[in-house]
Amino acid sequence: MNKQVLLVILDGWGIAPNTNVSAVDKAQTPYYHGLLKRFPHSTLQASGEAVGLPEGQMGNSEVGHMNIGAGRVVYQELVRIGKTIQERKLGQIPALKDALAYAKENNKPFHLIGLLSDGGVHSHIDHVKALCTIAHEAGVHKVFVHAFTDGRDTDPKSGVHYVNELEQHAERTGAKIASIVGRYYAMDRDQRWERVKVAYDLLVNGVGT
Repeated sequence: MNKQVLLVILDGWGIAPNTNVSAVDKAQTPYYHGLLKRFPHSTLQASGEAVGLPEGQMGNSEVGHMNIGAGRVVYQELVRIGKTIQERKLGQIPALKDALAYAKENNKPFHLIGLLSDGGVHSHIDHVKALCTIAHEAGVHKVFVHAFTDGRDTDPKSGVHYVNELEQHAERTGAKIASIVGRYYAMDRDQRWERVKVAYDLLVNGVGT
């Protein structure tokens, strides 16, 4: 017998514990709800340790796509990097170790560029702080962070909180925040070059607003 199976991924579609405040349950979806009534079904956990993220960390489409159909937990980079930091092995990665050694020997600045938040999709602030600590322990005294604030995977108004958190950590390591720009400009992925130019001019030419 030829049996066919269709895998349908509905991004943002979830099973809410409280149906009274669930857009999915309030919507007119007769076909979807008809399937639930007619056929056996179950649910999957799409966040935290079930999909290779830290406990309590929300999932996202990328993580879901990597895990569904894999038949096992696919551990994410967020977990792997965090474990490397806990085991104090991050500073032993050859590329990082060589870069720090070069900066120290030649009295060069060490620049860190990336997303500053705890969203956990593209980055985590704990990793940025760990890199600042590693640079400090390596004897590199000119550490500059170029922060991209995150209004997509975290609260749109949370940028100030993460900047303050990093500044407090920088008091112990000597790192400095050299520039700040939103991911709206620095991480555009739709070829909106007028946005990217704002971030480029800031990082390369020191031109800001």
